[in-house]
Amino acid sequence: MLKADFHIHSEYSFDSTNKLEAIIERCVKTGINCVAIADHGTAEGGLKLQRIAPFKVIAAEEVLTPAGEIMGMFLTETIPTRIPVDEAIKRIHDQGGLVCIPHPFDVIVRTGLGGKVMESVIDDIDIIEVFNARTPLPCLSTRAMAFARKYDKVRSAGSDSHTIDEIGRTYIELPEFNGADDFLAVLRQGNIHRKMASPFVHFSSTKAKKNKRSTL
Repeated sequence: MLKADFHIHSEYSFDSTNKLEAIIERCVKTGINCVAIADHGTAEGGLKLQRIAPFKVIAAEEVLTPAGEIMGMFLTETIPTRIPVDEAIKRIHDQGGLVCIPHPFDVIVRTGLGGKVMESVIDDIDIIEVFNARTPLPCLSTRAMAFARKYDKVRSAGSDSHTIDEIGRTYIELPEFNGADDFLAVLRQGNIHRKMASPFVHFSSTKAKKNKRSTL
């Protein structure tokens, strides 16, 4: 069985300082043996970690669209940011990747795609993230779960970690898989272990943003 965290950020994100080597160390320490590195605006962190990690790594990316964020999983190259929803979905699927909607109803950071937009592209959505450890209001996770059940979508979860200590606090136990199609099948069998992050972790993201801007 795999113990997986399907939403992790690395130093390749503008708001995280998680070095790839530190991610590996944390995962080994906590027993996480499968991750999705989903940096903002780039798949490079995930692609690099694939080459050096001793465990399974899915290269992913959170693509910002005018309507909110879409996560591409099983990517082979970066997708441009600030492109329309339909173009982002097409570019993900053209790579043989999967479309996952992270924190779909998150009104705090205002990057959730929302129900109306999701319904307009529902046939092209492969996965919905029904629990995000950084989403502060439990009702938003409940709403995401209800939406996924309504449309019979595969459900995922992750820590959305921007700091090392967040990694693996939320995780999914699921069988081994080979490739994107197999992943969808086994993820339906996944058992989500939920643990909310402290609201104070957002200060770390803000600090990382400021520090990175100051070095530009």
